[in-house]
Amino acid sequence: MPLTLSDILAARQVIHGVADATPFVPSPFMTAQAGQEVLLKLENMQPIGAFKLRGAMNAVMALPGDAPGVTCCSTGNHGRGVAYAAARRGLRAVICMSALVPQAKVDGIRALGAEVRICGTSQDEAQQECLRLVAAEGLVEISPFDDARVIAGQGTIGLEMMAARPDLDMILVPLSGGGLAAGVALAAKSVNPGVRVIGITMDRGAAMHLSLAAGHPVEVDEVPSLADSLGGGIGLENRLSFALCRAHLDGTVLVSEEEIRDAMQVLFYEDRIVAEGGSVVGQAAMLAGKLPAPKGPVGTIVTGRNLDMALFHRLMAGEDVTLGDLVLKGKRYGA
Repeated sequence: MPLTLSDILAARQVIHGVADATPFVPSPFMTAQAGQEVLLKLENMQPIGAFKLRGAMNAVMALPGDAPGVTCCSTGNHGRGVAYAAARRGLRAVICMSALVPQAKVDGIRALGAEVRICGTSQDEAQQECLRLVAAEGLVEISPFDDARVIAGQGTIGLEMMAARPDLDMILVPLSGGGLAAGVALAAKSVNPGVRVIGITMDRGAAMHLSLAAGHPVEVDEVPSLADSLGGGIGLENRLSFALCRAHLDGTVLVSEEEIRDAMQVLFYEDRIVAEGGSVVGQAAMLAGKLPAPKGPVGTIVTGRNLDMALFHRLMAGEDVTLGDLVLKGKRYGA
């Protein structure tokens, strides 16, 4: 593999003091449900509200001083991380996103001083604009998942989890383009080859899940989801994250929009934590009984908090919400 533990250890030094050392705390409610201790890695406590800062910082800090600027394709959180890191370096940042990205994430990126380009209704269309900027203006592309330094940065989460709890039996990782899953799995299994790492994603447009099943990267149709941060493809020319996920993940699990909603409610009402839909897929899989029985402590990553608060309030109040052509019927927590 083109990425090793030494790359992740090097990334740990680069991001130290800026994007590391997030809390790793027990969830009494989920522990009772699982029958084993469940711990939450709170990446929603990052300065940008999401884990993506780790990989973005590691990649941006490696750029030469004369770089004209950076660009990326993003569902929101990676763009926010790149914008934050670019601002620290004094670099121009242009973030390309599709119209499916929630306005709250667009606004958050602009607030960090980056330019935003809304391009079509898919990540593929946004990616084309990103590539155009590279060719036309010389900007440096930072992939949200298929970049060695980005993957190494995300892998520092796995190092921190294993350092805090070397007895972890299972790690649950939200799965999208695979940068997070690849980095965490490589780091965790380098420390303890016996730890199980499972990728969890939504059942609508699950690009990496379907690609792993097919044995090669495949295209998917993107649809609105509570787990919008997990949307988008993995790139048909994927160089790194697909192979790393295939080599190191112990399986993948799909969860429904209803199961994601239920997990968001549990995290809010039981743990008092606000999180995006894509952040709670690990808890969703546990609550739905879709995981192998844990033999020891379980760690799951709460990846971000950058969500539309009006939508969040409706979900917590048990109201109906519309996701494209899907009407998610309301459900009050505990009812």
